[in-house]
Amino acid sequence: MNDFVNAFFLIYAALFPIINPVGNAPIILSLTRGYTGHERSVLARRVAVNSFFLLLGSLLVGSHVLEFFGISLPVVRIGGGLVVTAFGWRLLNSGLNADNHEAGSGTQPLDTFYPFTMPLTVGPGSMSVAIALGSQRPSLVDLPHLAALGAAALAGLLALSITIYLCYRFAEKTVARLGSSGTNVLVRLSAFILLCIGIQIMWNGCTGLIALTR
Repeated sequence: MNDFVNAFFLIYAALFPIINPVGNAPIILSLTRGYTGHERSVLARRVAVNSFFLLLGSLLVGSHVLEFFGISLPVVRIGGGLVVTAFGWRLLNSGLNADNHEAGSGTQPLDTFYPFTMPLTVGPGSMSVAIALGSQRPSLVDLPHLAALGAAALAGLLALSITIYLCYRFAEKTVARLGSSGTNVLVRLSAFILLCIGIQIMWNGCTGLIALTR
């Protein structure tokens, strides 16, 4: 039981600050300003489901996929950091405001994967953490321990997905008290933080590559 609880909180606590659904909520709200409440609810649900399976895949087979293609984790961080940096820069200079957005309107099909799921919600940072956590799982010899950790990981990812859904679904109510000006400031600040996160991820990847070459 202790192993289950510890693994659950390890998964949730390790991924929540990187995914940061609370901080992403204003960006989601600004990008979906033209959508109805029902459409935003559908988007939040799909993003939560996509995030769950993307993180689960990274946790279970991410390290094996990288090994198969001969890709190191620092390279993934550099490439992913470039994607996050580019998206943060585009968002920072996009001219978004409370009444205008780039993501289209409710008349267009909902593309819930890019950029809502990746890289805005599940980016290279969270995927790298999930891959690192998955690579530390016990061997198949210790089946009871492995089953307990697997159940705890699923529960942690499920709780994280529910948190993502709630933050995105009720983003409008969360930031309603800020007003248009306050929302715009928060969106710009979140975009700048996202840009800095992308640069930090790239830097971590570069230092990792340097460490591997020594």
